[in-house]
Amino acid sequence: MKRIIALILILLFVFSGCAWFKSKEEETALELVSNGMDQFNNEDYQDSIESFEKLRDWYPFSKYVILAELKIADAYYHIKNYEEAVAAYEAFENLHPRNEAIPYVIFQIGLCHYERIDTIDRDQTPAKNALDTFNRLKKQFPKDGYAYRAEENIKKCIKSLAGHEFYVGFFYYKSKHYKAALNRFKSVLSNFPDVGFHQQALQYASLCEELLTKDQIIK
Repeated sequence: MKRIIALILILLFVFSGCAWFKSKEEETALELVSNGMDQFNNEDYQDSIESFEKLRDWYPFSKYVILAELKIADAYYHIKNYEEAVAAYEAFENLHPRNEAIPYVIFQIGLCHYERIDTIDRDQTPAKNALDTFNRLKKQFPKDGYAYRAEENIKKCIKSLAGHEFYVGFFYYKSKHYKAALNRFKSVLSNFPDVGFHQQALQYASLCEELLTKDQIIK
């Protein structure tokens, strides 16, 4: 009886071991890319990342790897993991600089920064990075459709940067640091087009100049 039980256990171990070793082989590159795309289209983005990463790691020379690399970046973008998305898009651009998807990739990098833009009183690094990326897209691919799509985003980036500059200037003005405020208001006037702050900046720049002149007279 003990021998029979031992034999059964050995057979179970052998067959389970074979199944484990075959698991990778059973999932072909085509199956992995198909599963990944189904998961992506069903918005199961985390699962799709896992499928595409398996494809990339198990079949590095497959013709589907480029698609997998791009969809990994897209999936990270959709789950709002913008840092990972930027890293994945940039890796794709570095690996495949002549790929036809590069305009889209640069646009998506810009969007990842753009989506992180906060209110004008907060750090404007995302707005600056987004603006730089969209401008790079326009410079490299001026006639591409994604360059045209970036135009509206560029305007919003500039408005955010201009708003922040005015916000800081107004803070200095209220604190009676008129020279520092004047520099900020002049920056709005000279560095940014009229995106909603031009008239206000002009008004407060004039007030700062008047107050600074009065201060010099008094002294």
